[in-house]
Amino acid sequence: MRVLTTISDCRAERAKHHQLAMVPTMGALHAGHAALIELAHQYATSVAVSIFVNPTQFGPREDFNRYPRPIDDDLELCRRGGVDFVFNPPVEEIYASAIPDVIVDLPSLSTLLEGKHRPGHFKGVCQIVAKLFNIIRPDFACFGQKDYQQLRIISAMVGALNWPIQIVPCPTLRDPDGLAISSRNRYLSPAERQRALSINKGLRLAEAQINAGINQTNRLTTTIQNLLLEQHLAIDYIASVDPITLKMVEVVTGPTLFAVAARVGTTRLIDNLLVKPPWDLVIPNAPRGVS
Repeated sequence: MRVLTTISDCRAERAKHHQLAMVPTMGALHAGHAALIELAHQYATSVAVSIFVNPTQFGPREDFNRYPRPIDDDLELCRRGGVDFVFNPPVEEIYASAIPDVIVDLPSLSTLLEGKHRPGHFKGVCQIVAKLFNIIRPDFACFGQKDYQQLRIISAMVGALNWPIQIVPCPTLRDPDGLAISSRNRYLSPAERQRALSINKGLRLAEAQINAGINQTNRLTTTIQNLLLEQHLAIDYIASVDPITLKMVEVVTGPTLFAVAARVGTTRLIDNLLVKPPWDLVIPNAPRGVS
């Protein structure tokens, strides 16, 4: 496995590989990333991973400096996963001071949910993913469904810019207790982790209520809210949205995404559940790679 830190070296390495699947990451790799790497191997003969903590997607009060950077552990996970090469550039390689900022934005998708609570976040995400796609030129790129809005935005960006890249979603990986695996879980104390379980429990309870015939989303989101408040979580949002447009849904008449962002102590967690009611099991007009 080669570890590359410059754009020129990365492009030279890419030229050696015919078909390539990519897993973009910010490091602090865990079992969820390992699942993405495994999925990438199913789509291409070669696999690349990028490790870059992207400063442009962090807000002024967010944890950029605190974000974990265990690069030796990350590289070992990549080696075990059979990754062909890793692109791990310094910030100045990606954001050279002489180059003006370039903004890529899909405002109809990026100003809702996470975008509403983290202004500018998705501009930073689109900026770095666009750069990485242009540098590495993957045929496939794998993203986790835990960051569903990110997955949807990147899929839409690829379509809008006519890039020949297939976006491959990977289902959210969970620990046995149901907590969605995240790099930020390491910030949780044992007691906070137990409280955080209320997020997935609330989502699953809402799904059970839908299957029992309840379809008013205000009732369903209130169910989730009550569980989180019982565990003293600070809620940023609990939303029910169309999985394609990300617009709010008032009545469940087809596939609906329930999305949650909440803080457990000082740690902010997100999770979601795409509910497919028994009477409608197919998403119409889904973007390529999203199901």
